[in-house]
Amino acid sequence: MSLVHPLPRTPLAERLAPRLADVERRVAAACARAGRERAAVRVLPVTKSVEPAVAAALLELGHAELAENRADELERKRAWFAERGLAVRWHFIGHLQRNKARRVARACAEIHSVDSAELYDTLARVCDEEGLELCVWLQAKLWPEDNKGGFTPEELLALWRAAPPSPRLRWRGLMAMAPLLDDDAAAARAARTVFSGLRELARRGDPARFDGGRVRLSIGMSSDFEIAIEEGADVVRIGSALFEESGAA
Repeated sequence: MSLVHPLPRTPLAERLAPRLADVERRVAAACARAGRERAAVRVLPVTKSVEPAVAAALLELGHAELAENRADELERKRAWFAERGLAVRWHFIGHLQRNKARRVARACAEIHSVDSAELYDTLARVCDEEGLELCVWLQAKLWPEDNKGGFTPEELLALWRAAPPSPRLRWRGLMAMAPLLDDDAAAARAARTVFSGLRELARRGDPARFDGGRVRLSIGMSSDFEIAIEEGADVVRIGSALFEESGAA
C-alpha cells in the first residue's frame, strides 16, 4: 500500500503555521472552559494588515474564508486571488459607507458590520438590482464610543420586528466589538460586558428571521477572543494573533 504525502508548504505557510497552531490551542482551551465543542467556533482570519501572498498562505493551512475591513483592499485581494484561480469566500468586517455598498456586495459573501437601517435598506436594494445574495450580520453598539457605529438594542429589535423579509439578504447573526482600553483588566471586563450583553440581546427577538432559526454571534478579536468564546461566540475574527511576530505581517 502506497502512502500519500501532503504537498510541501511554502515558506510563508511554514511561518504562519505556529501562530495558527497557537490560536487553535487557545480556542480549544476556551471552548473547554465554557463546556463547548471546538467545532462550535469558527476562526475567521482577518488579512487587512498583510499582502495577498501572505493571505494566500492561509489556504495551505485550511482557511478558505478570509476577512477584510476596507472596500479597496477587499477588491484588490479578491482580484489577486481570482487571477491565480484561488477560491476564497470573502467577508467584510469594517465600517461600510452606503456609497460603497454596491462594491462590497459584489465582492464578498458576508458583511459583519450592517450598523444602520439605512445601510440595510441600501444593501437590500443593491442586491435586488444586481441579483446578488448576501449574508449579513447586524452590528449592535453596546458600549458608548463615538468612533464606533451600530444599532442600539432598541433600534436593533425594532429592525428585527419590522424589516420586511428579503430573499436576497440572509441574516446570519449579530456582531459587536468591545472597546479598546489601555488597562488590560478594564478591557477584559468591558469585553465580557459587551459580549454577554449581545448574547442576552440575541435571546430577545424571534430567531426565525435568521439562517437555521438561530442567532449567531460574531464577537471577539485577537485581544479578547477567549472571553468571546466563553460568552458564546460562533465566529471570532483574528488578525494580529496570526500575523504579528510571525515574520509575515
